[in-house]
Amino acid sequence: MKELLSDIICPGSGGVVSLIGAGGKTSLMFRLARELRSAGRTVLTTTTTRIFLPADDETDALIMTSDPEDLLRQVRCGRGDRSHITAGVAITGSGKLTGFPPEAIGMFAASGLFDWIVVEADGSARRPLKAPADHEPVIPSASTAVVAVVGLDAVGKPFSDEVVFRAETASAAMGLRPGEKISEEAVARLIAHPSGGFKGATPDARRIVFLNKADDPEREASGARITGLLQEHSSVVADTVVVGALGAGRITAVFRLEGK
Repeated sequence: MKELLSDIICPGSGGVVSLIGAGGKTSLMFRLARELRSAGRTVLTTTTTRIFLPADDETDALIMTSDPEDLLRQVRCGRGDRSHITAGVAITGSGKLTGFPPEAIGMFAASGLFDWIVVEADGSARRPLKAPADHEPVIPSASTAVVAVVGLDAVGKPFSDEVVFRAETASAAMGLRPGEKISEEAVARLIAHPSGGFKGATPDARRIVFLNKADDPEREASGARITGLLQEHSSVVADTVVVGALGAGRITAVFRLEGK
């Protein structure tokens, strides 16, 4: 039987999953929602930052309101067979959906209207890697799992603003200067850094690293090497590392990390 991403990231009957990092957060959000909906779960996809509007086939309904209570009223009155709802506050001039403050996510979770809430809690300007600024990420305290997404297509490229969002911030965490090659070691350092991969994560939430874009054997090997480096870290960086390729709908490997 083919293992699903939702089996790994969303075990059990419900919770709040916050997606941070770079390299495929929105694609992962709607992939999880599709799998959960197919399993008979009700799902809310939303953001505490901004996301591109979903395509018609990515959600059953789109609700926009600045009032979290109004969202819950609309869901109670009109859900019907809309098992997957996407919600936000407004559409920006650039066509992005703006999200709710993190405390509103707790309100949605407490309502009992959704089995799972999947939140994009970070922005990365479509780069494969990022380091968070002081105000990032925007992780709701209701999160039961935090997933740090990394694009493996960054490995081997020169360190620059075109590849790493907030490169100036990332430089110290990764130990790289502009133009130097991004190595697996540098990526692992960014993930493990206190101001890197899981900055601001809810203390009791499960921590999952998703190494995306493992589209060929070389990138699969990079994912395995990064996982090995995280395993050797002096503290437990995450509970689980998933290596895969969202574009191909494939999970390459799943590693469970343990403390040394």
